Amino acid sequence: MPDRPSDEPRPGSGEEPSIPDDVWDKFLKDTEAGIGSAPKEPSARARMVTERLRQQDARGERPENWRAGAATRPERRRRRVWPVLGVLLAAAVAVVAVKPSVIPGDPFGTKDDTSAAQASPLPPETAAPTAPPSSPDPDIPTLARPFAGSPAERWADGAAGIVLPKATPVGTLSKAQVEQALQQTRTLLVDANLNSATLRGERPGTALGVIEPKQTDLLTRLDTSLSKPDEKHDPLSMFSRFDPTEIKLVGDVVKTRGRITFKAGEQSSVAVHADYTFVYPVVRAGGSKEVTRTIVRRILDVQLSDPTRYQVTPGKITIRRYDRDIGNSACDVYDGYLHPEFTSDTPTGAAPSGPTTDPYDRSKGIDGQAKGCGTVSRV
Repeated sequence: MPDRPSDEPRPGSGEEPSIPDDVWDKFLKDTEAGIGSAPKEPSARARMVTERLRQQDARGERPENWRAGAATRPERRRRRVWPVLGVLLAAAVAVVAVKPSVIPGDPFGTKDDTSAAQASPLPPETAAPTAPPSSPDPDIPTLARPFAGSPAERWADGAAGIVLPKATPVGTLSKAQVEQALQQTRTLLVDANLNSATLRGERPGTALGVIEPKQTDLLTRLDTSLSKPDEKHDPLSMFSRFDPTEIKLVGDVVKTRGRITFKAGEQSSVAVHADYTFVYPVVRAGGSKEVTRTIVRRILDVQLSDPTRYQVTPGKITIRRYDRDIGNSACDVYDGYLHPEFTSDTPTGAAPSGPTTDPYDRSKGIDGQAKGCGTVSRV
């Protein structure tokens, strides 16, 4: 007895053979047409299928039009995956076409290279710029982005922007002594312009403490300016201060940019030169949300002499020059505080008589002899 094909059902099992659709269709067509593609001697499997169909016809279990071909035979349900995927893909393409930024990484290069550059921090300043910084997009500063629309948005935060050069021996002074002169200069700049206590009007004791005690005239003048400010004794000449009852800083970041250099000075000393700009974002005290900025540029020249040759206090620095240029603060007010002006302010008093300047322009020096109350081209 010939072996039963492995894919035939066991007699009486009630199982139906699994016939691929293409084999089924071809079998029906060949059976109907009687063409050469059908085997002349049907296989055991074909005979079994034919017999099963004949028995179903006899029992009335097959529809009358079953011989019309495979087109009328019930087909297995198939999930139409590709049409659904096509619809989803078309919708995604439409969204990307309208707003390419939804794709992370900007694969199509749709973002403005200038905007990307504006968002990246600037490297430290190592030499005087040759031109003022370019103007970023004219965004309005907010509490969330107080430096929006300002070149300072790319500047360093606070003391991180005061980067000291590598110390080397100068004349009779050792590397350690030069390093001390640089560190003391940095201490003065930080306490005078970045310390939160100083900014709200408190006494800058640390800054005063690094100054040569023998500079009695300077220290007396600074003490008077802090306690009894007037036109001739203005603490703003050395320190940045805001009246806390009037002005509040936005956040705890002050933007900083500048550089420190040093060289051999007179009388066996090292001469240190500092040139820094500080940008302060502020609002009115009392819950106001309107943000503006005050920009203060300071130039400081100090020296540290060899204490074995001159009568100086070891480790203290002598102030040779201190100058400042202030942008966006009311003129002719001598109460010892900066007074930022806001866009919503109603103009009062006489019209500005001085020149219009760019407070972010570090390519030029400070004209300490300039007269008149000028205006700034941007804040």
